[in-house]
Amino acid sequence: MNPNTYFYFGAPAGRSGGEAVIPLPNPGEGGPVYPGPSGDAVIPLPDLGEGGPVYPGPGGDAVIPLPDLGEGGPVYPGDGPTWVCPGCSVTPVPPIVQSGTSRVRVLNAAYGYSAFRVSVGSRRFVNRLNYAEVTGYGRVHSGYQTVTVTGMNGYIYLQKSMPFQTNGLTTIAIVNTAGGIDLTQIADRCCPPSNGWSSFRVGNLAYNSGPLDVVMSDGRVVYSDLRYKEVGVFKRIMSGTYQFFYADTNLAPMSPSMGIETLDSAWLGVYPPYETFGSLSLNVSSGEIYNIYLLQNGTGRNNIQNLILVDR
Repeated sequence: MNPNTYFYFGAPAGRSGGEAVIPLPNPGEGGPVYPGPSGDAVIPLPDLGEGGPVYPGPGGDAVIPLPDLGEGGPVYPGDGPTWVCPGCSVTPVPPIVQSGTSRVRVLNAAYGYSAFRVSVGSRRFVNRLNYAEVTGYGRVHSGYQTVTVTGMNGYIYLQKSMPFQTNGLTTIAIVNTAGGIDLTQIADRCCPPSNGWSSFRVGNLAYNSGPLDVVMSDGRVVYSDLRYKEVGVFKRIMSGTYQFFYADTNLAPMSPSMGIETLDSAWLGVYPPYETFGSLSLNVSSGEIYNIYLLQNGTGRNNIQNLILVDR
């Protein structure tokens, strides 16, 4: 006798009328199962990988199942009427870099090291760069280039891939870290100074410093909490003579949109009433770009010096 054939004598338990009950299929055979509340046979879920419709959603229509992994096909649409097609590319994001050239210079801010040689890609960019020195701007191919920093004896201290934007203008600073040296890239492009103004900013590349405020001798705070490897935004500055101090204060900074007006000469030579870690006297001419970098000048905390770069 077929083991899947069943005979019933009389009415089966729980039923009336003496009708035969269709048995549940063996695992994997498929077929209809006990009807749901509507009285119709319920179509079972397909075996894994078989596909086919599944229980309808709220609208009453059969829901097209998600495809097996790697099969592709449409997926459920979002708010819009267009279905998403896996594998179809959308409009690509423009690349960070393009073909062409970029202008770059290299600054050695790594305290405690001998002179470096620096290469960008396959090109030797500078043969000898001492501490607190900077190269002029040179052109390199745009795109990702490997920057290599070696000692004068050929020892490779660091190799790092960096992006160079077409028509970009950047400074690569060699800086100290807890375990050696690293490279940080600084964007140098700013609005050309005009109408008697110049451009001015301060960057903190002193590894031994804490967050510093850049304060004028009359109490104006030009930059607040300037941390290591942080470079302030360019500010407009009028021509004249200025005195700046580096300190840790709780003074409120001036508005980022405000330019630096001329300093009353009565304030020159006047030291503020709080502790300072260094100072800067600067004669500003019109139409120039001033980058002031704070560098380490010893092993003590906040032992720093100024490096003044002037571009036109």
